[in-house]
Amino acid sequence: MATNPPKGDDHRKGAVRDRSQVHSPRTDRWVKRDADDGRFLDQKSDDKPFKGVRREK
Repeated sequence: MATNPPKGDDHRKGAVRDRSQVHSPRTDRWVKRDADDGRFLDQKSDDKPFKGVRREK
């Protein structure tokens, strides 16, 4: 995972590793996936993509 010090400045050092995101057309939201086993981990509550997570094609 990425490191985020100092807290509260909304800045990330490096990318989030072992994660990817894909847009779900059914729900029209972005869903985060684990790169190791392909499980879906999290879903955004708004329509914007996750910050610092690479996108699948």
